[in-house]
Amino acid sequence: MAELARVGLLVTCLVDLFRPSVGFAAVKLLEDAGCTVEVPRQQTCCGQPAYNSGDKNDAKAIARQVIAAFAGYDYVVVPSGSCAGMVRVHYPELFADEPATRAQAEELAARTYELVSFLVDVRGSKKAAALCAQTVTYHDSCHLAHGLGIRETPRALLRSIPGVRLVEMSDSDLCCGSAGSYNLTEPAMARELVRRKADNIEATGAEYVVLGNPGCELQIAAELRRRGARIRVIHLADFLALATESAPEVAPTD
Repeated sequence: MAELARVGLLVTCLVDLFRPSVGFAAVKLLEDAGCTVEVPRQQTCCGQPAYNSGDKNDAKAIARQVIAAFAGYDYVVVPSGSCAGMVRVHYPELFADEPATRAQAEELAARTYELVSFLVDVRGSKKAAALCAQTVTYHDSCHLAHGLGIRETPRALLRSIPGVRLVEMSDSDLCCGSAGSYNLTEPAMARELVRRKADNIEATGAEYVVLGNPGCELQIAAELRRRGARIRVIHLADFLALATESAPEVAPTD
């Protein structure tokens, strides 16, 4: 096992408000991987809504708060591909005209990781799991797959769980329509996108659809619920917690 690492958990707004089980599962997974985990109380939203809306001033103000909140940690871990992408990709861009702050943003970006990427690629975690046979499919969130290039790592982790059969869906990296605030600003197109996503999920015959972004989880779960589908939508952190005998009980979205 690698040496003990001090990790700051960037909880994210959607996890904090709607899926706290993801945060608790993330803490357990990180501790099992040999990390000490802290959740800085002064952390805020990552600033992605402001950034996506073109409000550069607010996005920069929020980014400064996050940079200060997570100073001093060995790593910053985020259970959301979109928020991890915001810190890793867009923070340095925001401060292109402020060399000192850009350097701080680049330093933070270099030690910030999406949860599963950190567990597997940095800590080399191998989950000991005991889950009954389940058929799962995996949805690639846009920021995780296209922004950070993380595609195979979560799939490899799922395949490593005894009893789990991974069935690929068609167009797994097709947007689900959540896309930050897109489902609010363009509801008709967002609804069409999630319908296509749900069609592809149902075609797999899977019992679970696993993903790494809370926004996608809420969007896809809502559409499947409207259809009366019994497929459970679950964040990968929660699924890994379910697959671990000593994990706390969590409540998947269905």
